Amino acid sequence: MNVKTMSLPRVNGVPLADAHEALAVEELRQRACAELLRQAAMRAAMLASDDPPPCGGVMSEAASAAIEALLDRELALPAPSDEACRRHHAAQRGRYAVGERVQVRHVLFAVTPGVDVNALRLRAEGCLLDVRCASPGGEDRFAAAAAATSNCPSGADGGALGWLTTSDCAPEFAREIFGKPEVGVLPRLVHSRFGLHVVEVLARESGVEPEFEAVKAAVAQALRQQTFTTALRQYLQLLVGQARVEGVDLDAVDTPLVQ
Repeated sequence: MNVKTMSLPRVNGVPLADAHEALAVEELRQRACAELLRQAAMRAAMLASDDPPPCGGVMSEAASAAIEALLDRELALPAPSDEACRRHHAAQRGRYAVGERVQVRHVLFAVTPGVDVNALRLRAEGCLLDVRCASPGGEDRFAAAAAATSNCPSGADGGALGWLTTSDCAPEFAREIFGKPEVGVLPRLVHSRFGLHVVEVLARESGVEPEFEAVKAAVAQALRQQTFTTALRQYLQLLVGQARVEGVDLDAVDTPLVQ
């Protein structure tokens, strides 16, 4: 009897994982993007051609330094203007509030090795629809859903996370929660490195919104990060188009490297 084995995911023939590794989709995509950059650094003569491939997702110090130098050269990002910083601050004042707190509960659908992400999304969307359709004053469907399906220990407490500040959360989670007026079940799934979240904001304390000059450096850094994210995504898309990628979908190029 012939047994067909699944080939390892690769970038230009370089394996991204060992045969015994079971990687979550996002971790696999992160490794693929890092390998694309490592190989680009080699082609640019910024990294020795005999640099060893990453082991367990960990690359050499020389490769990390070469990738940083490569991005400095290839992306060449301009500093944000004072006018752009002021416009951003005017539109996002709540984002820079000091002392803002949000009382939150959630249902987590965790992305784990081998999980069917499309099926997981359908389950999360079904849960979101169910809790949004709950009748006021009736059964607490949110708490019931958290207890029955959440992959977070908070599920035992109805999904309650208590009062949070931005420093308590992963940045991508905080961006969806803070600096906004919404109270109640959010009408969208919140994505984070941990998975998909159905989120209910129970209460908000707005905090104090500093004037522009007090947060000018933070605003400039936020704009630089936005520009870097866009430029890196575009550069990775270019590299994907030039590479032979097997066993991993990089069409969207939306990984922790570009968040």
